Amino acid sequence: MSGDKKLLGEKRRETIVKWLKDSPHPIIGEELSKRANVSRQVIVQDISLLKAKNEPIVATSQGYIYLGEQSKQENYSRIIACKHSSEETEKELNILVDNGVIVRDVIVEHPVYGDLAGSLMIKNRFEVKRFIERVSETNASLLSLLTNGVHLHTIEADSVEKIDAACKALREVNILLSDQ
Repeated sequence: MSGDKKLLGEKRRETIVKWLKDSPHPIIGEELSKRANVSRQVIVQDISLLKAKNEPIVATSQGYIYLGEQSKQENYSRIIACKHSSEETEKELNILVDNGVIVRDVIVEHPVYGDLAGSLMIKNRFEVKRFIERVSETNASLLSLLTNGVHLHTIEADSVEKIDAACKALREVNILLSDQ
């Protein structure tokens, strides 16, 4: 549905929901704007309106995803506390995905705003690489810089063993925070 025809208002938002539901992968805003023949800012506003209507759309570092039926497939999750330098971010994420877990988010505790969370939804090394490249290209700051490297991740997998293995691997490289 890309090209000449501009999708308007409610019809465009219905189509965006359909595209997101039908896609097995996140879709970036730029792609949605091309398909709908509107600006990226219109897509941002549409996504905000859809979220306000309780559509389960999440903006991740990979693009927008629709969480509807997909979220029912998630079996096990755990929140882990980590600490490392910015330079070790790629290493941390690769360890997690190499052990078969999905990194859902990153959370830091801000002294004024409380918990700040960023949705990641990183599942494999390709997505880790894209995330690191995007941080570099945009000159964005990692949330963990606000807290001297301390942050939380919600991780999930289809077995507790995968989560345990990921935690063990992070512990071995002194990234996983322990209570000792």
